[in-house]
Amino acid sequence: LLLLLLAPWGPRVSAGLRSPRRRWPVPYRRVDYRPKTDPYCQARYTFCPTGSAIPVMKEEDVIEVYRLQAPVWEFKYGDLLGHLKIMHDAVGFKSSLTGKNYTMEWYELFQLGNCTFPHLRPGMDAPFWCNQGAACFYEGIDDAHWKANGTLVLVTTISGTMFNEMAQWVKYDNETGIYYETWTVQASPDKKSTVWFDSYECSKFILRTYQKLADLGAVFKKIQTNYTSIILFSGEPIYLGNETTIFGPQGNKTLAAAIRDFYNPFKPHQSVREFFVDLFKIIDHVILNHQFYLFYNLEYWFLPMKSPYLKIIYEEVPLPVGSKASFGV
Repeated sequence: LLLLLLAPWGPRVSAGLRSPRRRWPVPYRRVDYRPKTDPYCQARYTFCPTGSAIPVMKEEDVIEVYRLQAPVWEFKYGDLLGHLKIMHDAVGFKSSLTGKNYTMEWYELFQLGNCTFPHLRPGMDAPFWCNQGAACFYEGIDDAHWKANGTLVLVTTISGTMFNEMAQWVKYDNETGIYYETWTVQASPDKKSTVWFDSYECSKFILRTYQKLADLGAVFKKIQTNYTSIILFSGEPIYLGNETTIFGPQGNKTLAAAIRDFYNPFKPHQSVREFFVDLFKIIDHVILNHQFYLFYNLEYWFLPMKSPYLKIIYEEVPLPVGSKASFGV
């Protein structure tokens, strides 16, 4: 778990590379379409194995919407990560006309490690990323999975028309917001501190979905809703460049080597001895030398790390209020 949550070292970056003042947080960059994934990217667990198309609901249908939350990898480790408040979020639907249940969630195509850290492939100078995420929709709600160690609670009721409009939005969101971003990066633990980068993961998809439903007229219940964030603490980030400007023929070879060294301890299939050697290096360089390299929007940034370096929070985010008149159902 520590290897997933800490990042390794690299030479200090010159202040001369500091970019002009930018708007914070850096806006998440959407794309025009989802490219095909490289066959090199492989998942240990198949993405969305029972997925299906989102159905078209009848306009007069009344659909219950459920908040679903369970510990990450609950299917394998039970409530282990729940004790650390590392939770996965989804949304459930139940049609009153058909009685059918559905689950919708958004997660990594190739698991969390591949989205958080790249592969260093022989013969390739640049780190190779398998960091796409996507929405998954399938029939049924696994009550035992969500109830055993998590949450399954009704949050609102919508019409079939609202559901169909939401489905069109999901298609757009899924085709244009394709890259998983694990980290939130901010200046300090203070809630009012500057956020440099915002994460883009399962909980953010659920929050976007709730907001879309609210904008369509859904009225949410007044219940407390909390979500997991993994936060890095850093001084003002330093922009370094993209794959071409750093690793290309005219790139910065010193910086390229530093970034490769940064990611090297996260290579898969390590021995026990290698694990502890790399863990020592990570702690030494991140905490003592305050160094972290971030890949965001297909670009590299240097983070001058500062105490407390990393924190997992389980923070309340209220259910949204829409911008349109409520739809009575």
